[in-house]
Amino acid sequence: MAYEKLGQSPLDYMPCRYGASKLLFRGPRREFDAPYVACLGGTETYGKFIEAPFPALLEARTGVTCVNFGLPNAGIDVFLNDPGVLSIANNARLVVLQVPPALNMSNRFYTVHPRRNDRFVKASASLKSVFREVDFTEFHFTRHMLRHLRGVAPDRFDLIRDELQAAWIARMRVLLHQVTAPVALLWMSAHAPQESAASPDLVHDPAFVTCAMLDAVRPQVACVIDATVSAEALALGSRGMVFSELEGSAACELLGPAAHAEAAAALLPIVVEHVRI
Repeated sequence: MAYEKLGQSPLDYMPCRYGASKLLFRGPRREFDAPYVACLGGTETYGKFIEAPFPALLEARTGVTCVNFGLPNAGIDVFLNDPGVLSIANNARLVVLQVPPALNMSNRFYTVHPRRNDRFVKASASLKSVFREVDFTEFHFTRHMLRHLRGVAPDRFDLIRDELQAAWIARMRVLLHQVTAPVALLWMSAHAPQESAASPDLVHDPAFVTCAMLDAVRPQVACVIDATVSAEALALGSRGMVFSELEGSAACELLGPAAHAEAAAALLPIVVEHVRI
């Protein structure tokens, strides 16, 4: 049900902090005195506009504490820059890591905010030399900038995409090396993993990530869970999401409760296996 309260969100995410981390995660705050699963990821893990995102559904179905370490628009960098979260994750029985997009991380062409990875900070000299006609002071978000660059020169944009894909593999390997607990890599998207990103869709995350990129990091994870959303769940649109009138357009771009139910069902066997209920 959508609420029509202008100027505020009707859903209370009960923000909280854990340990030495400076990040605000979705609550309610969980304790670590029993075996737990750490769920790291972006907007879907956080559950924007969702009353019960997949970590909460997993907890309800298994009785195992599933800590939500999701952050809206998170890339790889936010977790690499927060040793407090990694320390908690390493004590988990299982880490569920939602596949992050390749656009929200610093690379040799541009820098992003260390905690809000979708925020574009500055272009490097290399990017400015490739796109001399572009005024980069006009951009505040990575997706907006990349859409513009693709429209300006698709052939030159390929250089940016290739850099982001290579950087994603390298950065993911570093992150997975630092996570000592078993990792279930979760693909949760409106589209299945693709062989090519020659014509990338910047709307649906994880943007630019291909099958070959998943294969490159597969040896470092316990499993890859494909929770590609079904056509039936996609057809429901924003039904069951909780948002104000002002948040309606944003909500329509995200996955709904049915997608979270499917992700929880896909993850259930691996959670049971590692926590041994």
